[in-house]
Amino acid sequence: MKHFQIAFLGGGPGGYVGALRAAQLGLSVALVETDRVGGTCLNRGCIPTKTLVKSAEVLREIQRAEEFGISVEPPVVDFAQVMARKDKIVSTLLGGIGKLLKESNVQVIEGFGEFKQTGCLEVKTKNGSEIITADHIVLATGSVPIRIPIPGADLPGVITSDEILTDTSLPEQLVIIGGGVIGLEFASIYQAFGVQVTVVEMLPTILPNGDEEVSKRLIPLLKRSGIDILTKTAVKEIRNEDRLVVVVEDNKGSREILANKVLLATGRRPNLQGIDVEGLGLQTERGAIVVNRQMQTNLPNVYAIGDVVGGIMLAHVASTEGIIAVEHIAGHSVEMDYRAIPSVSFTHPEVATVGITEQELKTRGTKYKVSKFPYSANGMALALGESMGNVKLLADEQGVILGASILGFQASTLIHELALAVEKKLLGKDLAHMVHAHPTLSEIIMEAAHGIDEKPLHLA
Repeated sequence: MKHFQIAFLGGGPGGYVGALRAAQLGLSVALVETDRVGGTCLNRGCIPTKTLVKSAEVLREIQRAEEFGISVEPPVVDFAQVMARKDKIVSTLLGGIGKLLKESNVQVIEGFGEFKQTGCLEVKTKNGSEIITADHIVLATGSVPIRIPIPGADLPGVITSDEILTDTSLPEQLVIIGGGVIGLEFASIYQAFGVQVTVVEMLPTILPNGDEEVSKRLIPLLKRSGIDILTKTAVKEIRNEDRLVVVVEDNKGSREILANKVLLATGRRPNLQGIDVEGLGLQTERGAIVVNRQMQTNLPNVYAIGDVVGGIMLAHVASTEGIIAVEHIAGHSVEMDYRAIPSVSFTHPEVATVGITEQELKTRGTKYKVSKFPYSANGMALALGESMGNVKLLADEQGVILGASILGFQASTLIHELALAVEKKLLGKDLAHMVHAHPTLSEIIMEAAHGIDEKPLHLA
């Protein structure tokens, strides 16, 4: 039996980052992981999909080459090689994290960990079982894909985001059930590779947790690229005939869509496997562990972080929560702040948001200002051939920036200036008067900021 000051159950972006921070603070740390460190994000999510996003982006650039005065042969996609590149990048990052953990003296224990009593984890390893004890336990067991309860959801060819990332062949027709971030990212990727893609979403719009105006503007752009988007549409059944047949229904009635593969992208749920919730008396709500702003559960010296606590299921949120939990254990005065969490959809074009949305402001009855500036009025955007999209800022009556959204090229990078603005409660004029390099896409943010109190400079 080994004893540690902190033991993490789960080695995803919350667990391993928290473990590294704990080691920096001089604490003895154990990290229990069933699969591979990095969790869903590194192995089956963020990183693998972004390698595919980049391959799709390169293909689109080649297909547009003549627009930039360059003639090239028609490109040929070797999808097996695309996936091999993905595997290589994941492997490289895995090795890097493993090295960091080893050099930080974090004890990584490979096996299925069970939490049945406070202060103790039982780990089933390939060599048997092992008991470790710890002054503090941090639960970081992540989440798993949701399989919706419809007839045919368990048929061969009906897959989740986990399985699709192991397939080295391209389907001719792909139906994606779910118009959230996961579904739309895969839709943009596979459409670029020539797959006929249909997205089916039950709600009135896609990206339901984002800015409604941005979601509405994104739909025609995705349709223009060749993706069929069906909103207010329910999936009633999936049948297996010569191909998969997806039966959908909207206010006009039902119809059938043929597919070689069906991707279930209806979200994820907290993974409580291995945690004796009832026996321990661990407080949960709607399947997620309840925590306070220091990531403490209702059990003494037991913390929980990441997807298992529900809320905003993003890797960078999990990592930050892991740091908060560890620093609180170490005696620091800290708390988790969710006001300025950037969220990105790597669609084509990208969507990024931070802070409060316009519909939330309306619901609260808060008086606010809106300022927008289009990519089409920015010199760098035109030079790059990326003139589609805009920046939208929301501010209170005093001009304090409350939220922002970006639809367009490199939105994932640009959003962080606005995340800082929301975090530090900057005024629109603070951004407007900050010198932005020219020519850059960042000037779109500066122009939108001018519009909070006055008018953008380069817009009639």
